[in-house]
Amino acid sequence: MSSASARGSWGSRIGFIFAVAGSAVGLANIWRFPYLVGKHGGAAFILVYILSLLLIGFPVFVAEILIGRATQTSPSGAFQKLGRSAFWSWTGKVTVFTGFIVSSFYSAVAGWIFGYFIEALKGNLTVFSSTEAVAHYHTSLMQNPWWGVSFHFVFILLCSMILYLGVRRGIEKWNKFLMPLLFVVLIILVIKGLSLSHAQEGLRFLFHPDWSLLTPAVLLTALGQAFFTLSVGQGTMVTYGSYLSKEENIVKSCVPILLMDTLVSILAAMVIFTIAFSAGVEPSSGPVLIFHTLPWVLSQIPGGYLVGVLFFLIVVLAALTSEISAMEPTIAYLIDEKGWNRHLAVWACGVGAFLLGIPSALSYSLLKNTTFFGMPFVSLMEAICGYILIPAGGFCALILLSNRWGIWNALEELKAGSHDFFKRYPWILSYFWFCFQISAPILMVIIFLELIVNNFLLK
Repeated sequence: MSSASARGSWGSRIGFIFAVAGSAVGLANIWRFPYLVGKHGGAAFILVYILSLLLIGFPVFVAEILIGRATQTSPSGAFQKLGRSAFWSWTGKVTVFTGFIVSSFYSAVAGWIFGYFIEALKGNLTVFSSTEAVAHYHTSLMQNPWWGVSFHFVFILLCSMILYLGVRRGIEKWNKFLMPLLFVVLIILVIKGLSLSHAQEGLRFLFHPDWSLLTPAVLLTALGQAFFTLSVGQGTMVTYGSYLSKEENIVKSCVPILLMDTLVSILAAMVIFTIAFSAGVEPSSGPVLIFHTLPWVLSQIPGGYLVGVLFFLIVVLAALTSEISAMEPTIAYLIDEKGWNRHLAVWACGVGAFLLGIPSALSYSLLKNTTFFGMPFVSLMEAICGYILIPAGGFCALILLSNRWGIWNALEELKAGSHDFFKRYPWILSYFWFCFQISAPILMVIIFLELIVNNFLLK
């Protein structure tokens, strides 16, 4: 087992906050959340989403941070230490493996976005006279295997270079630069969006509460988004928690992360709805938004070039900080469990994620006619992680905390370094007891069953 100095630690609370916020803020905040808000009731969906965050997303997030700080080791060692059995050790290894798989296909998708950022810089995304021209251009890029693989390589190389520098000089230092930059660019885009014609219509559509749209299916959607938004279930938060000092106030460190993640989602929704409505279109979700809808909108609005460059910049920044966090659990595992030095562990993880990500990068070029269960390879990897491994990882962390470690031991760890804080706010312990024992496990089971039924049994 390597020493604490070899594995690293956070240099400051603000460094931890920006690093973990960087992990939480990802593609889903920018290309999925706005669409969900607009489709499912505007402000009504936002309120249900925030409630879901408080009942499941935030508690599971804090649970994983607690597990990491208590054990000061990678998810594999942490789960074994608290679970006291080989089964829990393997459960921890699965969460590490989940993060590794995520880092492979996420890098491929981020590579496409990085490629579009370069296209935006070259002025190629503001010249379209029809939606058909946008689709044709997108197809021509995606069917070029060298385009997809080369940007996948460049993206994962950038992440590996940051990780190579270590926890403080790499992850912490760069997130303290990248996250404020993301917010600055996002605010510039909000101001630009508000200056466009019909911007008020976009805001009204976004923030007007329509309670009639809140069906049971929508409530499940809000629960799922609240769970997945904070990057739990894939070893990241256990790993990042293991770099925390025992004297750190976990609640005071984690609440700003929750607020930053939510703020980015709402600001991104404001940007997308104001610029989309200015071009007379309603935004779609996911890759369609980024690769089809947005270039058409940029070609219609004044200042489209600048908006395009800045928008793809924030998406690349969000992807970069998230990819770093997805790779780190594997690196920590190789350092803690295998005794590797950090530099070797980083390059092993980077090369492995690149190689595993190549089929994802080729999903719409050389492998466009090859499907798995009716899905392209990149969608298969996303489905395995999103529908099975990540929910299972989050649920196992909860069971480990409440049943194996013990709820009262966990709450004592939560109070470590913060006893005066909890004397002033004793209700916070009651809130976490309720969430750890009741709301989060029940809602996790509901999410898991909904994912299995809708994505596997009904197909």
